[in-house]
Amino acid sequence: MQKLDLFKEQISSASSKRIIITTHHKPDADALGSSLALALYLQKKNHQVTVVTPSDYPSFLHWMKGNENVVNFEDAQQVERARNLIQEADIIFCLDFSNLGRLQGMEKPVREADAYMVNIDHHQDPEDFADFSFSSTKAAATCELLYDLIVKVGDKELIDKDIAECLYSGIMTDTGGFRHPNTTKNVHLVTAELIDLGADNSKISRLIYDTYSVNRLKFLGFALTRRLTILPQLNTAYFGISKKDLRKYQSQTGDTEGLVNYALSLDGIKIAALFTERKDGVKISFRSSEEVAVNKFAATFFEGGGHKNASGGISKLPLEETMKRFEKLVSENKHILFNQLALVDEKNQ
Repeated sequence: MQKLDLFKEQISSASSKRIIITTHHKPDADALGSSLALALYLQKKNHQVTVVTPSDYPSFLHWMKGNENVVNFEDAQQVERARNLIQEADIIFCLDFSNLGRLQGMEKPVREADAYMVNIDHHQDPEDFADFSFSSTKAAATCELLYDLIVKVGDKELIDKDIAECLYSGIMTDTGGFRHPNTTKNVHLVTAELIDLGADNSKISRLIYDTYSVNRLKFLGFALTRRLTILPQLNTAYFGISKKDLRKYQSQTGDTEGLVNYALSLDGIKIAALFTERKDGVKISFRSSEEVAVNKFAATFFEGGGHKNASGGISKLPLEETMKRFEKLVSENKHILFNQLALVDEKNQ
């Protein structure tokens, strides 16, 4: 309670503060939605607020209020301004990540900043870097936590339609359209409140899930027909997407979003993965059915982590070698993965 009271003093309308809000590299709807919602809320409390993202993000999120004012740290024309804003900030909010390493190129300036640090997040294994932390792994989304925090400090009346729609977006996507096991009673209560506050749930769903470019739709068809591998004996399916594939379909940030879920939707599949070849390595997205903890698998073998049924990782091996290694690891650990025992360490085999 002492820390909450100090936090309330920090964001009080009594004196205007220079505030930076940031989130993880390649923000998704929960990351961007919570950032823009918080910015709109703090602006109502008379603060000077700027959202600085470590990278760009999908175009299907550009409709959110405040998007036009976001500063992209990877944009050569904005990076100097971003560094100055971080250095001069009185408060820095870090949303939807538990470790400063998720900022990638922005990590050093944020870590070195002389500012009051706030972390709002729902991921496991948090780094102890914040002066005030509002986190819970039981929350489905950072947007859910942010709504609860605004209510807790007594400012629910400041949540308008624009804020409500940003918050609704993050909760909707991080629950997989309210299909995942993290869709709790509180999720439904919060989203019901957000709809009452003006969130147009039908519009939001259409803008996020049903706004495809022609190239993205063609890429999806290509991936489903040419890049899907199914291993029924392992209850596993995965996609392998090369840099050549991405170039062929002029892939933009966000075009692979949700692809891994098609693999998991197959009957009998309990583990799904998406391997995407990037210039700095192979980016991996893992998904699993409720009983399989892919976050442990990601952390043990692919320098990753995340939620029990939705995690990520990275591989420095070439794409084909990474996929072969994945198949081998799942085969060797199948009985362990499905029974939640200790994973087999490659080094001790």
